[in-house]
Amino acid sequence: MIKHIVIWTLKDEFSEDEARDACLKAKEILEDLNGKIDGMHELEVGIDFSKTEASGDFVLYSTFESKQALDAYQEDPLHLAVKPYIGSIRKTRQVIDYEI
Repeated sequence: MIKHIVIWTLKDEFSEDEARDACLKAKEILEDLNGKIDGMHELEVGIDFSKTEASGDFVLYSTFESKQALDAYQEDPLHLAVKPYIGSIRKTRQVIDYEI
């Protein structure tokens, strides 16, 4: 099994309300992928509440049956369709993929 975790920070120009709304929309469109991607077992999005200097703003946690399934997800049209929105709101992105 593969775990795929992505942490994003938002662009600096967002107000607090705009940042909350952007995170909620990202959560909604990403979690809508659940059950629609072959080889994906689960996907959840969390929104940070700690607001520390070391915090990201939102995180994606997902699991896949194999590295091949993760690779296929990266090119899946449903996943590719959400990338423009995420790209429009993010300042930074960090990812880690590992096998368990």
